[in-house]
Amino acid sequence: MLAVTSADRLNAGWTAAQRERARGNPRARSHIETLLNPLPRDCALVTVIDGHPATLSWLGGVAGHRTISHGVEHFGQTGTIGDLYGHFRIDRQSLVRSVNELTIGRPSFERLSLMFP
Repeated sequence: MLAVTSADRLNAGWTAAQRERARGNPRARSHIETLLNPLPRDCALVTVIDGHPATLSWLGGVAGHRTISHGVEHFGQTGTIGDLYGHFRIDRQSLVRSVNELTIGRPSFERLSLMFP
């Protein structure tokens, strides 16, 4: 689990490292590249944000990981937080389903407790 506190700054660092490599500095490396480097190339990322899913979808492009991005694509709906999280697939059950779709083997239970309430 990676908690991104500033998607903008993380992306800016990645973009700056790419620009430096294009200018001839092969040793330029961003913080996100360092963080994702230990992950196998064939693993998948599931991102979730209480905002537009494109905000974190670029993370898959850092090292070529498959990515499923969850987030709020349309604004203006009303309801309880639980209802809205379910509608936009950013609730626990939706995240567990995404993980199960990406993994091989026995599926996790829908009531699996994730790292957040």
